[in-house]
Parts: sequence; structure tokens; C-alpha cells
Amino acid sequence: MSVLLIEPFYGGSHKQLMDLLQEELREDCVLCTLPAKKWHWKARTAALYFMQTVPASTNYRILFASSVLNLAELAALRPDLGKLKKILYFHENQLVYPVQKCQERDFQYGYNQVLSCLVADVVVFNSAFNMESFLNSIGKFMKLIPDHRPKDLEKIIRPKCQVLYFPVRFPDVSRFMPEHKLARLGKVIGVKRNGDVYQSEGLPGQQKSRALMETSSAHRESGLCEAQPGLCTTQHEGLPAPLTAPARLNKSEAPESTNPCQEEDKQHLTFNLSNILSGRDYQQRPLHVAWPHRW
Repeated sequence: MSVLLIEPFYGGSHKQLMDLLQEELREDCVLCTLPAKKWHWKARTAALYFMQTVPASTNYRILFASSVLNLAELAALRPDLGKLKKILYFHENQLVYPVQKCQERDFQYGYNQVLSCLVADVVVFNSAFNMESFLNSIGKFMKLIPDHRPKDLEKIIRPKCQVLYFPVRFPDVSRFMPEHKLARLGKVIGVKRNGDVYQSEGLPGQQKSRALMETSSAHRESGLCEAQPGLCTTQHEGLPAPLTAPARLNKSEAPESTNPCQEEDKQHLTFNLSNILSGRDYQQRPLHVAWPHRW
């Protein structure tokens, strides 16, 4: 159990990430969580709770936590945890999180995240926008302090930062497609079936973005995640996104969706690829918008 996973807001995407890490690490990790409710109080007080509840161990090497946790407080309250390699993951950041009026933004939440970044060894964001919006807002945010403002915090934090896209398990949608559709899919865009994983060949832009979660220096050093050959995405210039059947992270069967829109989605899975490639499908089909960071 060399990896300590801490999640003060164990729900939604926060839970998905921790569950995936725990599954990949198996017996090599310990997961400590709090329920996904009253996040304001979790952000304020979770460090004090985990100070008392995280079991002590000489086997810990890495501490991985979301930015809801005030990492600076926990490191100070538990010096044994402060010595670990600390990785902080940002699902969102409180410096630019939408509020109706600037006066409504509570300074403490953003301040906690800045302190956590200063204490962390590696700071990971789920998108480049999330990272840049946070780093570029630190200077303006600190100007809210009446006097004796800290300087150059962005320069201190930026070298620690990197982007690691949120890992997603895509269900195998091929079971919704009849054999003649699968055969046509293979002829039109060169998709072949490889067990439970679909791999696309010869698509424009395919080589630009093969892996959704590439092996980065953070998880090469920490061993947190291995790049999964079945977890891939493609970016196509001038073409709609859903050209390839989603690849599965592993061979475990995904549960059936209970979404009321599932039946409609099944119909849209068998789109006419020739129309898409010719551009005619743009005018005939409804627009679908995917927002991957809030499932």
C-alpha cells in the first residue's frame, strides 16, 4: 500500500477517478474519503478530519488527492504525510469557477488551492484550459489582498503543472449495431474488430491524438497509472467526433445505462458515414454536445 488516495468529495467525477486508480493499483493503495455533500465544509475542514482518520504507515510513498483538500493543512497536521510525494489533481479551480458576481466568490477556497499547489510536488489538471485559467488568474486573485501581497506565485507553481486528461471508460456500443452495420463501418472508414476493442485505421488526424491518457512524467515516476491501449480518442479536422466506436478500457462488461435517452442514442450510433464524409450529414442531423468533465 505505497499510494495513499484522499478524496474529500467522493462523488461524481471525483469518485470515478479514485475508483479507477484503486482498481488499477489494487492492494498497493489505501483510499480515504468523505461523502459528496456540503463541499464548502469539506474544503474548509477535511484536512482536520483526515489528520485523525488516515492510518499511519511507513509504507506510504505517494499521496494523491483532489484539490478539494487543503493539502497545506494536512501536510502541517501530519508531518509523516508531508514527507510523501504529493500529487494534487484539479477537476476544476476556484479562481475562475463561475459565480454570478465577483463579490460572491469566497476568497478562502481559491486561496486554499494556491497553498495546496505550493505544497504539492506535482499538480495535475484535467485540461489545458483548466491549468492555464488557474495559473493566469493567480496574480489578479492575489490583488484582492489589501496589502503585503505575495509575488510571483505563478512562477513557483507552473513548473510543477501538467495536463492529464480525465480517464474515461467507454462502454462497448457494438452490441447495439447489427452485423451489416459493422461490416459497412469497416468498409467505409477501415475499422476492424479486435476482440472487444475497436481500432480505427487511416483516419485523418488519427496519429495526432492516439492516447487519451498518455504516460506522463507524473505517473512514470509514481506508477499511478499505466497507459491503456484500449483507451483512445481521435480528433478529426472538419469531421464530426463520433467516427469510431468507443474503445473500452478493459474487457469488463459495462452496466446497461438507465438514461431515458438511451434508445435515442442507440439510433444515432448507426449513422450514415458516407453522408458524414461528404458533409451532407451536417444539415440533416441534430447537433450533439459532449461535456466530458461533468458526467
